[in-house]
Amino acid sequence: MPTPSLTDEQQRYLDFLRVQRRLAERTLHLYADALQRLTGLAAVEGLDLLRLSAHQARRFLAKLHVQKLGPRSLALILSAWRGWYRWLGENGKVDANPIADLHAPKQGRPLPKALDVDDAVRLADHHQDQADPVAEALERCLVELLYGSGLRVSELVGLDVRHHAQSAGWVVPDAAEAQVLGKGSKRRAVPLGGPSLEAVSRWLAVRSQWAAADEPALLVGPRGRRLSADQVRKRLKHRALAAGLPTHVHPHMLRHSFASHLLQSSGDLRGVQELLGHANISTTQIYTRLDFQHLAKVYDAAHPRAKKK
Repeated sequence: MPTPSLTDEQQRYLDFLRVQRRLAERTLHLYADALQRLTGLAAVEGLDLLRLSAHQARRFLAKLHVQKLGPRSLALILSAWRGWYRWLGENGKVDANPIADLHAPKQGRPLPKALDVDDAVRLADHHQDQADPVAEALERCLVELLYGSGLRVSELVGLDVRHHAQSAGWVVPDAAEAQVLGKGSKRRAVPLGGPSLEAVSRWLAVRSQWAAADEPALLVGPRGRRLSADQVRKRLKHRALAAGLPTHVHPHMLRHSFASHLLQSSGDLRGVQELLGHANISTTQIYTRLDFQHLAKVYDAAHPRAKKK
């Protein structure tokens, strides 16, 4: 089916957006495509766009939905249609906007991306023979704290060596825990496992080679000051590449991995919620979907009845 042409009114609307609203060319192209879809749908049914009813517009939306367009694409198309009819109304061309009460279906919440257990361990255990031993100790420490304790990157960089009046968080190696300040200024204690404690201990043994004398931060860079979240991201990305991981790794992915792997092993959703510092259990429940995906993959790979004929 040939692509329908824009009507004169549609072209004038796009010109208005280009000149008066100064929309980017990419956006104008998407709007033009959306308006062409509208013209094509109306042409099939022999309908006059200037007399389109809300019921007819809703039928057009249903047809696009059947074409497997996603919620984001449908929302953009409806935005273009709604804007055009609003402009027509402002110019006295239509009496009502048939798109006013139409909305795209809600977009499903995307699943967080998590590493599998082998990749997470490989990232933590990776060692570069030629690496600066201080940098190596720092990176091992930050990976172990992100993956071993499920910290947010803001909680990680807020950690101090010891508690003082201005501390957002601090480590307590003797108690095998860290005190962190999470969202909503809520403080919680997170456990430090054996590998995390070992990594913290190794880092503290060399930290003085980089840290300024008056710097309270646990994690510091070569200039002696507290690591920023961006510096953590860059170091983690570099380490993941050096370890040969097949995906881009960022701090929150290690938090997702911590939660997913812990839930797979324990099944204790409330416990995972507490460790992550989630205010609502519904936030933590997304990891049950990750856990189900893992089980589904195991089933597909191993169960005789899962094999397609």
